[in-house]
Formats: sequence, structure tokens, C-alpha cells
Amino acid sequence: MSGGAMFRRVTGMRTGYHPEEVDDFFTHARTVYEQGPAGALSSRDVRTVAFDLVRHGYSTTAVDAALDRLEAAFVARSRADFIAERGRQAWMETLAEQARSLYGRLTRPAGERFAHPKGRQAGYDAAEVDALCDRLVAYFDTNASLSAQEVRSAVFARRKGARAYAEGPVDAFLERAVDVLLAAE
Repeated sequence: MSGGAMFRRVTGMRTGYHPEEVDDFFTHARTVYEQGPAGALSSRDVRTVAFDLVRHGYSTTAVDAALDRLEAAFVARSRADFIAERGRQAWMETLAEQARSLYGRLTRPAGERFAHPKGRQAGYDAAEVDALCDRLVAYFDTNASLSAQEVRSAVFARRKGARAYAEGPVDAFLERAVDVLLAAE
């Protein structure tokens, strides 16, 4: 990594994340993590950051992996701060309440967990989303193995009509599930 670059750049005609944007974000994140006020940057901010794609930019795979680690660090810090301020029991109760709110949606029958897209719009394959929801049920009911990374990286085929779920409600639900899974890890 020459010239002070934080990540390896892609070669040839490939695109990667805009180096200056990435460098600025990680510099800001490091500053906030080490000395900034609590809440100035959250794990959700890290998860949802977006960078422009440019030729000869930073490797998206390397940057995405670093973002995953950074997100986990912010979650761990948030958990530690909460426990230090309110205690472990309060943390467990907060986490349990978040899980219960997710579980209410998961107990709906397959095919009815989320709204369907309107008209001829495409959405996520309902069967694939339901399969992931079933894994979440198993996680909550039996402590079956499931990581935030698995939920975060889920990809669904596109469908239309009754065989699809609208993307917005599914995305919002999965964001909340990732938050709970990260907090429990």
C-alpha cells in the first residue's frame, strides 16, 4: 500500500471504491471511535455508508471486509457503554425486547410475512425470504447457528406478484435483524 493508501487498488479496467472517500470515512471513523462523542457515528452509519465506484479504486472486497469489522467494533463499543451505564441485566432486557419485536413478524405464515409488491413491480422471492426467516426462527427458538454476516449478505431472486415480497419492508426487517444479531454476538 504505497503512498499512504489504506487499501489495495484494483487493476486494469476494473472499478473500485473511490479512494479519497474511503480514506476520509475511515479517518473520521477512527477519530470518532477513539475520542469522539458517543453516537457521533453508529454501527448503522458504518453499515449503510456508500462510496462512488471509479476505475483503479480500492478493492471493494477489502473495503467491505474492513467495514464489517468496523461495524462490529462500533456494536461492541455501544454494548460496553450501555452495560457500563445501565448494567448487563438492562442490556439483556433491551436485546430481548428487540428480538421479541422481530419474532412477531417471524410467526406469521410463510407467504404472508411481508407486503407484496404493488401492481407489476418486482420484489424479492417470497420463498427465499421465508427460508431466511425460518433460519431466524430457529436461531431464536433453538439458538441455531446464524450470524449477522449471513443475514447482511443474503441475496434473493426477483419475482412478481404473490410469489414476491416488497423490497422495502424486507430490507427494513433484515436491518433490524442484523442489529439484534450483532448485539448478541
